[in-house]
Amino acid sequence: MIKLVFCLRRLPHLDRAQFQHHWRDVHAPLVAERAEVLGLRRYVQSHTLDDALVQPLAVPRGSPAPFDGVAELWWDSLEARTGARRDEARRASAELLADERRFIDLAASPIFFADEFAVVGDPAAEAVRDYLQARGHL
Repeated sequence: MIKLVFCLRRLPHLDRAQFQHHWRDVHAPLVAERAEVLGLRRYVQSHTLDDALVQPLAVPRGSPAPFDGVAELWWDSLEARTGARRDEARRASAELLADERRFIDLAASPIFFADEFAVVGDPAAEAVRDYLQARGHL
């Protein structure tokens, strides 16, 4: 599996509630409607909570301003993602980008591909933990 991680910051004229409403109630259905043509296996939105909750963790670390959320999109492989680049998929991607411009500060929102390396919480993580323990890292 290959994962796209998109760390989102809202446009300056939106408050957090407006941003999250648009992302959850407008954008998410658009993604869901286009998932098959895009070859998406999974799409998850992580909406941030009140900044006051994270301050005790962020301040000692010198963390930058928090994101307003993180979107994660999964494909079976990079090839499966690029293989979905038919004309229909290109149109779907363009439609999603047009909507993103309505609520995301794209220039301030990093996006990257990643391999997920689970350490705790699923069966694959148990194998990783065993691997790390065998090498004296845990």
